[in-house]
Amino acid sequence: MDYKELDVWLQVRGLVKEVYELSGTFPKEEQFSLTSQLRRSIVSVSSNIAEGCGRQTAKETIHFLHIARGSLYEVETQIILAKDLNLTIASIDEILGEIERVKKLLNGFINYHKKL
Repeated sequence: MDYKELDVWLQVRGLVKEVYELSGTFPKEEQFSLTSQLRRSIVSVSSNIAEGCGRQTAKETIHFLHIARGSLYEVETQIILAKDLNLTIASIDEILGEIERVKKLLNGFINYHKKL
């Protein structure tokens, strides 16, 4: 199956757009710190899912899926910190809920590959 058809990758793709929109509301002085880091982290999630799917063995695929999961946790932490620092007036509960859904999908995808 092509990674572009995977529900987990499609969900992350939508999350990338939301994170970019959210981080675009951060103050200008955050442009080269939290904004940049948050955007790199969310792009890393989708990129590592794609890279994992391009690997030849389940072990290699799982390695990249674990990296994607780590980046997703990084995104979650950065969004929580942005809320703590009052960097956004946007409600982040919805985006945190989407992150939880993606975590479950990603964990399921990892477990699927562990059984191969």
